[in-house]
Amino acid sequence: MAKSKSVYVCSECGAQSPQWLGRCPGCGKFGTLVEELAETPAPKKEAKRERGSSFNRPLPLAQIREEKLARVSSGIAELDTVLGGGIVPGSLVLIGGDPGIGKSTLLTEVSAHLSETERVLYVSAEESCSQVKMRCARLKLDSSNLLLLNETCLEDIEEAIDGEKFVVIDSIQAVYTSELSSAAGSVAQVRECAGKLQRIAKGRGITFFIVGHVTKEGSLAGPKVLEHIMDTVLYFEGEKEDNFKILRAYKNRFGSVQEVGVFEMTGEGIFGVTDYSDIFLSENRGQAAGSCVTPSETGNRCMMVEIQTLMAKTAYGLPRRMPLGIDYNKLVLLIAVLEKRCGLPFYNQDVYLNAMGGIRLNEPAVDLAVCAALASGYKNQAIEKFTAVFGEVGLTGEVRGVTFAEKRVNECIKMGFKRVIFPAKNFKSVKKFEDKIQLVPVQYVGQMIKALFPEEKQN
Repeated sequence: MAKSKSVYVCSECGAQSPQWLGRCPGCGKFGTLVEELAETPAPKKEAKRERGSSFNRPLPLAQIREEKLARVSSGIAELDTVLGGGIVPGSLVLIGGDPGIGKSTLLTEVSAHLSETERVLYVSAEESCSQVKMRCARLKLDSSNLLLLNETCLEDIEEAIDGEKFVVIDSIQAVYTSELSSAAGSVAQVRECAGKLQRIAKGRGITFFIVGHVTKEGSLAGPKVLEHIMDTVLYFEGEKEDNFKILRAYKNRFGSVQEVGVFEMTGEGIFGVTDYSDIFLSENRGQAAGSCVTPSETGNRCMMVEIQTLMAKTAYGLPRRMPLGIDYNKLVLLIAVLEKRCGLPFYNQDVYLNAMGGIRLNEPAVDLAVCAALASGYKNQAIEKFTAVFGEVGLTGEVRGVTFAEKRVNECIKMGFKRVIFPAKNFKSVKKFEDKIQLVPVQYVGQMIKALFPEEKQN
């Protein structure tokens, strides 16, 4: 009988250690080593590995035959857009997100659509087959040809695959391989199961959709190598309580990673949203102070997003900064710029910030709009309803130029905005829109504040 021993594996990078350490020697993070059971195989006589009779020789690039990929529609236009035009046969697609955000619902709809013309196997490792059937009934899907399997052992799943072209694994953290003694969802199990699924997909030409849960830190549970194995990695963004979700591609070997999809979660399922013009805007904008609209470039789409701020006198010595949809460090930096360069004190104010619709704004072009919303909340003066602001803000208070300025201004015109405040460095590229919208180029944050609140010029 093989002797078992304990091995400590890092949940972040997968590094192993024979004993517990407070800090991982691989990635340097603290408290990430988890104990696992590893079997030591019985000693065997070493056999010399024989060399193959034939081996591949390097070929010039001009002699490599190009393979044309025939994509298959998933039945959801927004998902096809994020995938780069459709599903590539024989690929591995990983869909990550928080529990309850809509991953299983989306893949159930995709499976039901694909089962109309192809053999599709839905492996439910977390739910029973009856629960999946109840979901299909709730979503009113024609799933009579969809094959269901409730199994967690990867070897049994591989044996059950018989001619299917599409397989859904829900989820990878609940599947285990019998070759390892560690529990399902551990670092070793997730790595080994993903590697075996990759070999099955490439060897048989099967497309796998794999569900991966996200940890509190926002990363996929298990080693980061899980993303490296996949051909496409998609993440659901947004709060579970919000109806609208953003599906973003973080890796795509068959398309661009700049594409995003907007989905709406309803009681009848999850649907792609093609008209997202008013999703991230409130109905009564322009009436209350502390809000500003910015044209945000999300992937290859430009969407008008409203940023709202709220300020309250702090009850403690240290004021609170609570942003949703904006990076915390970015908010602290912009508050410091307003205090130092524009004379707006926030040291005794709790600042709360929210991006409408649960969208995350990571690009630097939203800096100027955040400053405008903060200034509006501090002065208690509302920004005009049809005014948009975009631009990057430096530590010296200057407004730096951004990319896609022409596309942003054009989106403002389509949405009926009458004035746009933007970096002066981008004026040359958007000058052609002078007859359609009022252009206000600024070089510093202080100029933006004076343009929004002209009555403050004398102070």
